[in-house]
Amino acid sequence: MSKGDSSKFVPSTVTAIPLVDPHAAPVDPSIGDLVKEATAQVSTLVRAEVELARAEVTRDVKKGMTGSVFFIMALVVLFYSTFFLFFFVAELLDNWLWRWMAFLIVFGIMVVFAVALALLGYLKVRRIRGPQQTIESVKETRAAFTPSHDKSRERALISPNGEAQADPSGW
Repeated sequence: MSKGDSSKFVPSTVTAIPLVDPHAAPVDPSIGDLVKEATAQVSTLVRAEVELARAEVTRDVKKGMTGSVFFIMALVVLFYSTFFLFFFVAELLDNWLWRWMAFLIVFGIMVVFAVALALLGYLKVRRIRGPQQTIESVKETRAAFTPSHDKSRERALISPNGEAQADPSGW
């Protein structure tokens, strides 16, 4: 390799190499920078909490809709319960029982079927719990924003039997 070939790969001028990252945050940020950063983080946290609550409520609404479908089905069976099929069963029972008793048995079967569907609907709706994760997350957030020295002082001022004690500092 001749001297002319090596000059192709080496630049003729050297640019300045920065000693610090120009995009890095200042070493000692000002109070304004800290407040700006805290405000941005709280805003992000609140948006995340709202999104979590929306997701939980949407999930519970879907469960409620599923349960209400069973209630609607129970009403459909109760009022439009394949009239001709039950009429046929009543007429068939009429061959062995009194006519009024045959129709009463068929009516009882229809009511039992409607109650079973209503019970299924109730069991689905009963599973709705509300936004439990959001509530826990908000409690954790509140605890995080409470200064830790206040918590330890509150614990110290409560005796083991649960009664409040006088301030040990004498103030």
